[in-house]
Amino acid sequence: MMRRTAVINARVFDAPRGVLIEAGSVVIEGETVVEVTSEPRDFADAQIIDAAGRVVLPGLIDAHVHVTAVSHDLLRLAAQPPSLITAQSKGVMEGMLQRGFTTVRDACGADFGLQEAVERGLFAGPRLFIAGWPITQTGGHADPRPKGAREMFCTCAGLGLYGAIADGVGEVRRAVREQVRNGANQIKVMAGGGIASPTDPIDGTQYSMEELRAICEEARAANLYVMAHAYSPQAVMRAVQAGVRSIEHGNLIDEASAKLLKQEGVWLVPTLATYAALADEGQRLGWSAAMLEKLARVRAKGIESIHLAKAHGVAIALGTDLLGAMHQRQSEEFSLRAAVLSPVEIVQSATISAARLMDQEGRIGSLARGAWADLLIVDGDPTRDVGVLSRPEVSLRLVMKAGKVVRNTLPTPAARTLSVP
Repeated sequence: MMRRTAVINARVFDAPRGVLIEAGSVVIEGETVVEVTSEPRDFADAQIIDAAGRVVLPGLIDAHVHVTAVSHDLLRLAAQPPSLITAQSKGVMEGMLQRGFTTVRDACGADFGLQEAVERGLFAGPRLFIAGWPITQTGGHADPRPKGAREMFCTCAGLGLYGAIADGVGEVRRAVREQVRNGANQIKVMAGGGIASPTDPIDGTQYSMEELRAICEEARAANLYVMAHAYSPQAVMRAVQAGVRSIEHGNLIDEASAKLLKQEGVWLVPTLATYAALADEGQRLGWSAAMLEKLARVRAKGIESIHLAKAHGVAIALGTDLLGAMHQRQSEEFSLRAAVLSPVEIVQSATISAARLMDQEGRIGSLARGAWADLLIVDGDPTRDVGVLSRPEVSLRLVMKAGKVVRNTLPTPAARTLSVP
């Protein structure tokens, strides 16, 4: 018999509408939600979880992570075997789940084996949507070879920590098809320069329009979409014109590129947490002066880019893009956005908005009939003070993923089994 659970006395967050349902109940059978109601109910033979007036949220979604980036030193990481990287990623994913992130979109690194390990319950972690290897041109953001090096020494074969280097329309088509063959849920392309790569300017563009269009065409042929790393207005606009679905980072956008994002219905996924973390840690970690200069430039524009996107009605999802020990700062993203977005907008960016971006509305990101039973019980009201979510160690009282409780610090009488004769 399928197990039945009812979360009662809850203030349930209706993610699509951005409002709280007072005195609500969430009814779960097995792994899915079967009902959300504010009507009185008798729950026969159900496990009862009493939220005691607390807010209940859908499980959170981080739309830009790298669960296999277990170190900030990507060149040193290349010398580690995939088995060791995978073992270390176990702690990264467990930490994300304990912070309330029940689904993440991996922006390159994780492979189908790690995804299956989570699905089988071998590793505790969020539901993984994987990109596989990022598609990069020679000398692009995912080509980390230092100057003078022709080959990249890497023992981490199979994991997408480094790019699938492809030049020309034929090569990029094949590179995308390889990611599709290996189970990618979305395709990642490097459409402009980056901070951590040694040879490309942050405001540069990468790939020709013909190559970008071919990448998007191959993704669409497989019923997938493309997420594009891009900072500068020109890189953003070219990626949008080629047909990508989301722009990752986008710190340097201007009025024209923001308008185009809105016009074409393309999402923006800012990642403020990584810049804050690297500003604190970059010099200690040995980053070069050139890398730190690029970091300072994009960090200074992060909030402004979100302001521009909001002003033009661009859809925004939450992402973090952290590395190594900095993964523990994931929840800081909520407070960092508070300077420009309302608490409800920020919570929506980590729930229903991210689900829509990922073509998963109805399955994740909201508490609705047929959705995965991913939910959080929270002390405080994040729709009024989103900083509550920046302190998950004290604010998250219960985390449930697919109907299974993975964290519970509620008072013991809050969870009990009632049998109605």
